[in-house]
Amino acid sequence: MLTKSQEEYLKTMYILKINEKEIRVTDIANKMNVSKASVNKAINNLKEKGYINYETYGKIELTSIGENTAKKVLEAYDIIYVFLKDVIGIEEKKAKIEAENLKGSMEDSTINKLAKYTHKVLNLSNLDCDYDISNERCRTCKRRAND
Repeated sequence: MLTKSQEEYLKTMYILKINEKEIRVTDIANKMNVSKASVNKAINNLKEKGYINYETYGKIELTSIGENTAKKVLEAYDIIYVFLKDVIGIEEKKAKIEAENLKGSMEDSTINKLAKYTHKVLNLSNLDCDYDISNERCRTCKRRAND
């Protein structure tokens, strides 16, 4: 089981992979506003758990389990954020902060129910998405294509 901090490192690495095509210690440190020593400690922990491949001063690469976990963390955040902002009307900046805080304390089954409720309230039930946090279905559904 990963800590909230380890999930954040994975999420940051995944975002860097998508945006920068390369994951570097310096970029992780800058994006997360932490020291390079903290990044190195996190990288070593994630490597031991099989979430990344890394050799000192080499490339950082997410393993398939690392990438899938990062996607799941992002999706959980997205669902909670959409619920807070679009369903109950919390201001965007506050919704982002609250989503980040809530994400780590919710179980997958709760997030799945929240997603289904959010889809229903926003009239997104016609997407045939059959949302499940473990399958990242909403990252590829029609609503995403229209955003």
